Amino acid sequence: MAKVFDNWNRLVRAILRREQLRVAGQGHERKASSGLVSAVPDSLQRTTNINAILQAADEIQAEDAHVARILCEQAYTMAQNLDPNSDGRGVLQFKTGLMSVIKQKLAKKDGSQIDRNRDAQYLWDFYQRYKRKHRVDEIQREEQKLLESGTFSADMDGLGFRSRETKKVFTTLRALVEVMEALSKDADPDGVGRYIVEELKRLKKTDQGLAGDLTPYNIVPLDAPSLTNAIGFYPEVRAAITALRYHGEYPRLPADFEVPAQRNLDMFDLLEFVFGFQKDNIRNQRENVVLALANAQSRLGIPVGANPKIDERAITEVFLKVLDNHIKWCKYLRIRLVWNSLQAINKDRKLFLVSLYYLIWGEAANVRFLPECICYIFHHMARELDATLDHGEAHPAGSCIGESNKVSFLDQVIQPIYNTLSKEAARNNNGKAAHSAWRNYDDFNEYFWSPACFELSWPMRPNSPFLREPVGHKRTGKSTFVEHRTFLHLYRSFHRMWIFLIVMFQGLTIIAFNDGKLNLDTFKTLLSIGPTYAVLKFLECCLDVLLMFGAYSTARGMAISRLVIRFFWGGLSSVFITYVYIKLMDERNDNSSNSMYYRIYLLVVGIYAAIRVVFALLLKFPACHSLSEKSDQPFFQFFKWIYEERYFVGRGLYEKPMDYIRYVSYWLVIFACKFTFAYFLQIKPLVEPTNIIKDIRSLTYSWHDLVSKNNHNVLTLISIWAPIVSIYIMDIHIWYTLLSAIIGGVMGARARLGEIRSIEMVHKRFESFPEAFVKQLVSTEGKSASSRIPMNAQSLQNPEENKDKMYAAQFSPFWNEIIKSLREEDFISNREMDLLSMPSNTGSLQLVQWPLFLLSSKIYLAIDLAVDCKDTQQDLWNRITRDEYMAYAVQECYYSIEKILLSLVDGEGKLWVERIFREIKNSIEENSLVMTLNLKKLNLVLSRFTALTGLLIMDETPQLAKGAARAVFELYDVVTHGLLSSELGEQIDIWNILARARNEGRLFSRIGWPRDPDIKEQVKRLNLLLKVKDSANNIPKNLEARRRLEFFTNSLFMHMPAAKPVSEMMPFCVFTPYYSEIVLYSSHELWQENEDGISTIFYLQKIFPDEWDNFLERIGRSNTGDLELQDNSTDALELRFWVSYRGQTLARTVRGMMYYRRALMLQSYLENRSIGVTDRNSQASPSAQGFELSREARAQADLKFTYVVSCQIYGQQKQRKEKEAADIALLLQRNEALRVAFIHVEESPGDDGKLVRSFYSKLVKADIQGKDQEIYSIKLPGDPKLGEGKPENQNHAIVFTRGEAVQTIDMNQDNYLEEAMKMRNLLEEFRGNHGLRPPTILGVREHVFTGSVSSLAWFMSNQETSFVTLGQRVLAYPLKVRMHYGHPDVFDRIFHITRGGISKASRVINISEDIYAGFNSTLRQGNITHHEYIQVGKGRDVGLNQIALFEGKVAGGNGEQVLSRDVYRIGQLFDFYRMLSFYFTTVGYYVCTMMTVLTVYIFLYGRAYLAFSGLDQGITRRSMLLGNTAFNAVLNAQFLVQIGVFTAVPMIMGFILEVGLLKAVFSFITMQLQLCSVFFTFSLGTRTHYFGRTILHGGAKYRATGRGFVVRHIKFADNYRLYSRSHFVKALEVALLLIVYIAYGYSQGGAISYVLLTLSSWFLVISWLFAPYIFNPSGFEWQKTVEDFDDWINWLLYKGGVGVKGDNSWESWWDEEQAHIQTLRGRILETILSLRFFLFQYGIVYKLELTGRHTSFAIYGFSWVVLAGIVLIFKIFTFSLKKFNFQLFLRFVQGVIALSLIAALILVVLFTKLSVPDLFASCVAFVATGWAILCLAVPWKRVVKALGLWDSVREFARMYDAGMGFIIFAPIAMLSWFPFVSTFQSRLLFNQAFSRGLEISLILAGNKANVQA
Repeated sequence: MAKVFDNWNRLVRAILRREQLRVAGQGHERKASSGLVSAVPDSLQRTTNINAILQAADEIQAEDAHVARILCEQAYTMAQNLDPNSDGRGVLQFKTGLMSVIKQKLAKKDGSQIDRNRDAQYLWDFYQRYKRKHRVDEIQREEQKLLESGTFSADMDGLGFRSRETKKVFTTLRALVEVMEALSKDADPDGVGRYIVEELKRLKKTDQGLAGDLTPYNIVPLDAPSLTNAIGFYPEVRAAITALRYHGEYPRLPADFEVPAQRNLDMFDLLEFVFGFQKDNIRNQRENVVLALANAQSRLGIPVGANPKIDERAITEVFLKVLDNHIKWCKYLRIRLVWNSLQAINKDRKLFLVSLYYLIWGEAANVRFLPECICYIFHHMARELDATLDHGEAHPAGSCIGESNKVSFLDQVIQPIYNTLSKEAARNNNGKAAHSAWRNYDDFNEYFWSPACFELSWPMRPNSPFLREPVGHKRTGKSTFVEHRTFLHLYRSFHRMWIFLIVMFQGLTIIAFNDGKLNLDTFKTLLSIGPTYAVLKFLECCLDVLLMFGAYSTARGMAISRLVIRFFWGGLSSVFITYVYIKLMDERNDNSSNSMYYRIYLLVVGIYAAIRVVFALLLKFPACHSLSEKSDQPFFQFFKWIYEERYFVGRGLYEKPMDYIRYVSYWLVIFACKFTFAYFLQIKPLVEPTNIIKDIRSLTYSWHDLVSKNNHNVLTLISIWAPIVSIYIMDIHIWYTLLSAIIGGVMGARARLGEIRSIEMVHKRFESFPEAFVKQLVSTEGKSASSRIPMNAQSLQNPEENKDKMYAAQFSPFWNEIIKSLREEDFISNREMDLLSMPSNTGSLQLVQWPLFLLSSKIYLAIDLAVDCKDTQQDLWNRITRDEYMAYAVQECYYSIEKILLSLVDGEGKLWVERIFREIKNSIEENSLVMTLNLKKLNLVLSRFTALTGLLIMDETPQLAKGAARAVFELYDVVTHGLLSSELGEQIDIWNILARARNEGRLFSRIGWPRDPDIKEQVKRLNLLLKVKDSANNIPKNLEARRRLEFFTNSLFMHMPAAKPVSEMMPFCVFTPYYSEIVLYSSHELWQENEDGISTIFYLQKIFPDEWDNFLERIGRSNTGDLELQDNSTDALELRFWVSYRGQTLARTVRGMMYYRRALMLQSYLENRSIGVTDRNSQASPSAQGFELSREARAQADLKFTYVVSCQIYGQQKQRKEKEAADIALLLQRNEALRVAFIHVEESPGDDGKLVRSFYSKLVKADIQGKDQEIYSIKLPGDPKLGEGKPENQNHAIVFTRGEAVQTIDMNQDNYLEEAMKMRNLLEEFRGNHGLRPPTILGVREHVFTGSVSSLAWFMSNQETSFVTLGQRVLAYPLKVRMHYGHPDVFDRIFHITRGGISKASRVINISEDIYAGFNSTLRQGNITHHEYIQVGKGRDVGLNQIALFEGKVAGGNGEQVLSRDVYRIGQLFDFYRMLSFYFTTVGYYVCTMMTVLTVYIFLYGRAYLAFSGLDQGITRRSMLLGNTAFNAVLNAQFLVQIGVFTAVPMIMGFILEVGLLKAVFSFITMQLQLCSVFFTFSLGTRTHYFGRTILHGGAKYRATGRGFVVRHIKFADNYRLYSRSHFVKALEVALLLIVYIAYGYSQGGAISYVLLTLSSWFLVISWLFAPYIFNPSGFEWQKTVEDFDDWINWLLYKGGVGVKGDNSWESWWDEEQAHIQTLRGRILETILSLRFFLFQYGIVYKLELTGRHTSFAIYGFSWVVLAGIVLIFKIFTFSLKKFNFQLFLRFVQGVIALSLIAALILVVLFTKLSVPDLFASCVAFVATGWAILCLAVPWKRVVKALGLWDSVREFARMYDAGMGFIIFAPIAMLSWFPFVSTFQSRLLFNQAFSRGLEISLILAGNKANVQA
């Protein structure tokens, strides 16, 4: 046993050592630790400081090992006391490891005896020594003085407060104190025990500063003051804290109520006592309210005085915003508010109510998705609070008291609601159950939209309908809407649009059939629109009744009454109008207008139309809407209620009259185009053919006709008209797309987008940037702070120059930080950074100094002009000033040389310099410069001065000083004897003073080395200016750096709100949900090779060669090999970050979002706000030096910005020691403002012995040791994941966000420093004028940064960019229907958290959770805008499979949206034109996409019907005889729609706008050559498949696409599995129809007509079949093709079984493919859809030569006999031999049958009319029928299994998949024989990379030699 224990100890020590190495490898600068600190189980950390004690032991191990041993033993004792049985997860391992460490420490004592009785004394002595060593008492005394003064000093270096080491000392002291306190209980009470007790008492009184620095806090140290955080010293923060302070008039709290000694009582303490809120919820919301008040106050003005006070206006602003939804809810339900009026409550009551609301919301967990439920809870708790405040003594609220008198809001209020939510969520069967079978979040919330909710009572009745838990399979009943899975929702939600289209089609058709004549007869016919309209409206009423099934038992009585009234009214009115119209038509022969029925009909229709128009105006037209709101007439209110259902949401969805007129005009233009096109090119040409076909009586059918006798050939007419109708329904989307592209382009041009579209334009317009930047992005505070720049007297003489220099001085710090960030990101090199950087322009030089990239080589060009000059000085200057930057360069060079020389020399040398420049100035004034100077010597002079500056930029040494003096003398010699004219040179040469100094050797014998920063900067700059001789027109070279600078500089000229000072800006938070994606690439992942021998690092080196070189230069490893980088831990870490910053990783996102803080710190620093005794207002110039170290700047930034990453399973990742956890911890260490929220799961034994799981929502940051420091831990009522994962992840962590705005960012996004500088401008949009309502969501432009990887990525990038720029631009204005489509959008945080959050979370129905935030915001009277002067980076999928999965996810999400109540309500409550805009930009887009594909099917099945029946030939000949050729023209023209040119118009317009016409044309042609049309056609199929399947069967789900670097080859079998049912089957069906058409159809124009008619369909077939292989890297490489074939065959033949996945077996995959068919309705629909395949056999058998012209039905029956025979033969040949012993006999029988079949087939062909083409035709027929049988067998699987036929069906299905696979594989194999095809494909896929000189061929070839190079 002892040996086992020793082995266990060794194992634990080894694990701990590995942990130690792993942890040390993260920070590289960290001290080695025992590894136990990070191994402390969470169950032990909750109530003890074991980790802090162990950390202290590590810190003092080297100083005193004996004390370290004492600390470890105490930690072990605490762990043992807390969990004696080691039940907690990881506790046993931790204890064992800790005991092993203690034994190691004991072993180091060399066997000497340890007296544990003296541990307390030893620890006390060490404590005293430690305090003296680190001057702790002195520091604490200084702290106390500063705390009493109430001011903040920015300079605390002398006390050591800035040092992390000092904080570590305090942390260690706290651990020592805790251990001493534990040991003092057993110590001598008269000795050391007494000393320890006295010390503890003293510390409780004087521990304020220490506690403030070490007590965990988020942003504001509220529980204890801190001297190292300046935020607590801001007047507005102090005023906010004071406003919450507890006053004497408040109810008395019990004497035993605990409050931290360092904090005063406040309102939150009373709320905690009365309602039992959790302590960490109290702490969290206390900070939230303090920050809200402080920021509201800062906008009104910074409070002054020693005791600053909050303005009541600030409190009222916060109060009204937070409780706005509650106020509207009370008004809607017509119940009295808790307060009588706003004037009746004082500011303290307002603060109490705001605090109470936030506390309820902060602890509500999943109930936060029920905003009106929170209103209900708040309403009752506010009344309880009111009663408490009116009493003198505080008592717990009755609603929160449990059975054991425990006061807990969570247990008594939230837990019962959560339990019901959880039980209902469990009924959804993981998303597979029907939506109508269970209540989702919306159903629960809508319970509170009726006054009946008060039947729930308070405290809530457990037996109420709301809390009723589901029992068995019995439904609990929905609320106001049931999400039945049916396409009928499309009609119900958007019935006005469908009715309008149908009625217009009917009207246009009637006019066309009446030859366009509008006489009385035509008018009477047109009146048939009335019955049509009435019937369609009645259909809507029927759907309302039908689709409410499942809610009748629980819906409000008024809602049901409305349905019944509408149903009967709709039925009666439709019957009456139809009856009257029929009577009217009976009198049609009477052409007069005196008919009684005619007049009755007109009267009824007129009155009805008038009523509809009046109500439409009152309810939808903005100018009249207020009238309908004010009217209280019961009659009017009744009809209004009938007309439009009333909900709590969706009221007041109207816009300003001008906005209304704009989007109405937009749609009127579309209608004019659409209906003109429809009438003249669709309907009218078909009139005459229709009349001809209708009247033909003697058509001969080539098959047995069943339905077309004596019905005017109705099927023929349907087959002709159906494609036209289909196109009519969908082509409105094409017109919408065209007009939106035009409008979007015009708006973009007006917004000045694309004005700067090249780096050349950046160069040309740089002179205007400083002024534009200052006016747009610098606040008034920043401008005033910069106005103190000292200017010399000369510059003051020219106000314009002074202004330009002022602008340049204010612009330069920001510009240089932008350039610095580009360098840090390795987009530019050191040289480029020097050239791009701008001088501070704060020196005494009188002109603006521009970046050197504008001036480089200009000096030498100017010298060339001067040398060649033969004209006057003015002519020379005119030539120079043609290039303004050349003039700047000449002037700067001249003035800089003068200033530098004057600073270098003194005495006679200075006189010489002054004399020279005086002479030059005089000659310039006299226009005689060309005579005064010998301009040909300028090159020589500059070479001397360049040599001089080259010495001066180095640090001074005696040798350099001598060399510099010599260089000055040589310069003197060249200038005097070469540059100056001979006469002037002689004068200076014989100048007495100068001659004497020269003769005595004093002239320039020594120089004054530059020490003034201004001079040093000018020397360095001039040296660069003179050294750079080549042009910098291509600076920067990197395309991404160029793009960013182009967009940023362009945005400076766009309209944006003025920037507020940082102190007055709107505070905001960035919020990122994260699950388990890549955080940071590990070293293993960097160097791991794929199957082609390619590693990630090698791939990136080839894709980004310039950035790789820049990276090596930055880390000082330019000549270092790849392997050497791994040897240095710091370089290896930098390499990991470099790679991660080029992928879609969390590290990239965090870096980008932290730029916001950096920008705010810079802006705040330059605004010079001071809060303490150290005043920075004396700063003379706006320098950015040191802004990141400024405590005031950091505090101001933290006051305005927070960043929370919600890492849902971070706690589990830590427990499992996953690398993601270590990487997240590393990000926390590198970003002090980063906060990570996660869900912690704690297991503990319950009363019944089973493990009980408790869930906590935690927030952590990095402490001074780099470890996770828990800030808040809020217990949850249960598992928070009841709905969709991402919104639930957001919801649990949103309580930790701060500010008034929140930007939602996905973890594959990026940001840029230059864009972060515009954030405060963007936030001002919330206060801007954007229509009737203030914005609630600000849309932000995205840049897709993955577009350069491959051609596919480029296509996806262009498509996405077109949507998020031009598309969103038009949606926001003028259409006013933009929703929330992406995740850079900025939300009004208060608006949304009080209305359900920033997403919806119900399972499956809210799978596209983002867009529901937009729906919710719009329905709750929000306003969503879009702004393009700021951009955020976004990663997109870059491989075809990734893209397909993403598009499948989005299409499935849109399928679920069709069923949702949000889409229904918007479709019902928007006015008609906004409803149209909404439809075509959400679900309508996918409907039209599906209709595009259905049009192909409708047309081809129509042509197949005509071909099989033989009617096409007969009809066409008859129409030719009658002189009509319009028929074929219409059929040929309809497929213009399929080309897809129109849908590319927005992308082309976007190109033209942002890159120019020529580049746009070039890009579009390039995309076409790279087969972008194939890609987009393939995507069409993806969207159609998933959208249609979702509505029919459900199955929408989150599809993980993966966000890695995709260049690997995808196997054939993988592609087949993914696309078989979505693309391949459908493509082969279309191909079959096309083959039938060419074989049996008749076309007047022959082959040419057929090609024109079917070209787009064949293109669709080829695209759907082969796109996955065309866009597959190495898809046509022979070796890969062979391997793919083997893999596919193995997969196809591998048997399935339990646990076998579809990736490994065809059988398992086939079973998975059928899983979506779950319901009887789904089986019936699949059955109906499958019947179409029987058409092929029925048609073909009558076309065989064998059957001749016979049309007997028996022929078709005989074909089934033949098919049965074929099946029987197949079964014989596939009979299993393993089950029987007569194998030889069976083989003999099979052989005989095979020979007999061959012989019989030959005889039949020879002696009957059966031909070889007939054989092939029969194969086509039977293949189609076989597929139909398979499609029927799958939904009725149980029946087929019961018949014992399932195995046969499966084998048939395998045969079909094998056949389809061979059809697809054969062309791929053939093309793979030719090596050039593979080369061409690589060029096709990676053309973007090739155009930038990249080596993709190496990547695909897997050149391993290069990996080692």
